[in-house]
Amino acid sequence: MRRAGDNSAVGSSSAVDLSAVDGLVDAVRAALAAAADPAKAPAMQAYMKSAMPYLGVPKPRRELALRPVLAVHRLATEPDWRAAVLRLWREAQFREERYAAIALTGERPYRAYWTPDLLPVYQEMIVTGAWWDYVDELASRRVGPLLAASPAALRPVMLRWSRAPDRWLRRTSIICQLGAKQHTDLDLLYACIDANLDDRDFFLRKAIGWALRHHARTDPDEVRRFVAARHDRLSPLSRREALRNVGP
Repeated sequence: MRRAGDNSAVGSSSAVDLSAVDGLVDAVRAALAAAADPAKAPAMQAYMKSAMPYLGVPKPRRELALRPVLAVHRLATEPDWRAAVLRLWREAQFREERYAAIALTGERPYRAYWTPDLLPVYQEMIVTGAWWDYVDELASRRVGPLLAASPAALRPVMLRWSRAPDRWLRRTSIICQLGAKQHTDLDLLYACIDANLDDRDFFLRKAIGWALRHHARTDPDEVRRFVAARHDRLSPLSRREALRNVGP
């Protein structure tokens, strides 16, 4: 089996099994093309305000099409897996290919590779994806679990991201704990929110309200307290979202 280094895709000097990576990428593209409904594509692109076109594969159909492909085309090493993710992401011609890249990062057979070393990959995807459909999945389902598993490594990164020039990194820092419930690091959440209270960006204000609303399911009194303490700085949108289900 042919092996060669591919530093641009892997981000390391490790050898990559190019034939395995090519096989998976080609199979993903073929499965998506076979599942495509071109009649749906324009509406999907318009809804997402996407410059990248769609094939026309709604999420349930996409997941059904990808499941057997990702099961059959297992990758043997972390560099192979990382290279396949980045190939699908960087070379995508259709938005569904980038959704497939995100799906590949969450495949459980590769769970051993879910370490802080993966953050540069997620950062690239967040910054170059630059839209909520990519970012929210990566933030809550990829970065969030890394934070829970490796708080000492991830916490300082989230604090840096909360003040980054890129708004999508900042949004990630705010919403990465959506599923944490009673394990939420409130000091971190509040620090990331406070870093963005004066920003008028809709996606950041929405993220603040969303993160607080999620935590209100676990501790409504604490969220009411925080909103009251920041009342003059929180935007009406953030306050409304935070208290939507618990009241003032």
